[in-house]
Amino acid sequence: MKIKGTQLFVKALIEEGVDTLFAYPGGMAIDIFDALYGETSFNVVLPRHEQGLVHAADGYARATGKTGVCLVTSGPGATNLVTGIATANYDSVPLVCFTGQVPTNLIGNDAFQEVDIVGICRGICKYAVTVRRREDLGRIIKEAFYIARTGKPGPVLVDFPKDIQNALGSDEYPQEVSIRGYKPSTGVHMGQLKKAADMLANAKRPLFLVGGGVNIAGAGEGMTALAEKLGVPVVTTIMGKGALPTDHPLYIGNMGMHGNVASNTAVSECDLLFSIGTRFNDRITGKISEFAKNAKIVHIDIDAASISRNIVVDVPIVADAKEAIEKFSEIAVPPKHAEGWAERLQALRAEKPIAMPREGDLTPQDIIEGINAQFPEAIVTTDVGQNQMWTTQFLQLRGKSKLLTSGGLGTMGYGLPAAIGAALGRPDMPVVSVSGDGGFQMNEQELATAVCQELPITVCILNNSYLGNVRQWQEMFYGGRYSCTCLKKRKGCAAWCSNPNAQCPPYIPDFVKLAESYGIEGIRVTKREEIAAAFERAKANKKAPTLIEFIIDREADILPMVPGGNALSEMVTEYKKEGK
Repeated sequence: MKIKGTQLFVKALIEEGVDTLFAYPGGMAIDIFDALYGETSFNVVLPRHEQGLVHAADGYARATGKTGVCLVTSGPGATNLVTGIATANYDSVPLVCFTGQVPTNLIGNDAFQEVDIVGICRGICKYAVTVRRREDLGRIIKEAFYIARTGKPGPVLVDFPKDIQNALGSDEYPQEVSIRGYKPSTGVHMGQLKKAADMLANAKRPLFLVGGGVNIAGAGEGMTALAEKLGVPVVTTIMGKGALPTDHPLYIGNMGMHGNVASNTAVSECDLLFSIGTRFNDRITGKISEFAKNAKIVHIDIDAASISRNIVVDVPIVADAKEAIEKFSEIAVPPKHAEGWAERLQALRAEKPIAMPREGDLTPQDIIEGINAQFPEAIVTTDVGQNQMWTTQFLQLRGKSKLLTSGGLGTMGYGLPAAIGAALGRPDMPVVSVSGDGGFQMNEQELATAVCQELPITVCILNNSYLGNVRQWQEMFYGGRYSCTCLKKRKGCAAWCSNPNAQCPPYIPDFVKLAESYGIEGIRVTKREEIAAAFERAKANKKAPTLIEFIIDREADILPMVPGGNALSEMVTEYKKEGK
């Protein structure tokens, strides 16, 4: 039977088990949307901006473990996906992104809304391809889903020209995939694992460093069981947070640029660092020559290119994290000479916790601890900046809880749309988004999407009236010259002002009124004793989001901090502000 390319597209999504499609129409995709009209096999979600759309697909994928799917038109519709594709690529999120394209005979002719989106995205995704022949359409879509979810997961882009959309061809959708040159392997090299097991058995200060690869592989339970069997302490990157329950006695905390003292000390003093699913980027390592300089390093990662790229390791193991953990658990024995090591780290964690001053204004710690109390199991998304770091420092993750955040690219505007995707994919879980006032405004229009989809998301805005992360750097390293970071600043303000006071202009927008304009409840919290009641009100709204604006100290800082280029042992734990 002959059917249009658009009809095969719909059939392919059904065959792949897609239940949610994030889509925004336009001229070069209108025929696809016509084929989607009245389709009930999956939910078609209309966000308000293509960047919000792709972040929502990303949040859906992270929350569910499925492949996120999105569809946009050509030109600006396609280019608006770029940041989201790069975000997913850095964090190994499986996405399949379809872009409409001008007819094949017009490609390269500067047609209206034509861009070479394949060329633009080739370096920020696993695979990008333009469908040139109708007979290849089914195979290409099948390959796209396979490539996105296998090996090291990541985004795939399929550019779909308008003439191919309308061309008639076979209605058959392939059931199997065979791609020459792409044969992802998850098998574990047992010889390397045995070598690692011998090293661990003889280590005096062994340490597991767990990254996002463990969470991506769904290996949290196995990782917890392995740590318990061996009695070896665990630290995580921010992407690995939640692999072990954060209240587990072997969990020391996050390490890296804003990690706690105990975790960074553990990495600096360990004699065996067993890293699973990490990329060893600069936010983790600090000064490379000083990173774990006393340790032998074992590195397990599904991506061979990530091993020894930044940190040279002693035992490389290319494997899926879950399978490697399972196999290692079968052969590993507890270290013979590590008495007191885990206990010393826990004591150090208790002695030097991350804590913000409790006197005076409402603090981010108060807010995140309020989330812990009110949402014992939840999916929490963050934006990027101080709000992200405070969340990763203070958020407790237990049971089915997840943290979704942009780790590799550090994308502002991620938090709210990712929460929308998570809420659509996991309606059984409470979803809380945490944003700064700056990041929230990058995609605040997606409140409309949350309203239209009847999603009871609790939207938290930590409002300090600054682009806080950059402001902190300006304060600490640039003499307090707050250049283009004050969000209250008006044209008439002094160019040199770095001293917020009562004479400052009012903040815009009024987030409570903004919420009301979307037909939802807006709440402003200024005191810590108001936090619980605000969250209770949010939980009572079962079919609509609730926006809570928390007014925090304009100059609150993230500490501890490892300044760029410093060793992990050179943490700044206190910072005296000039004149204060």
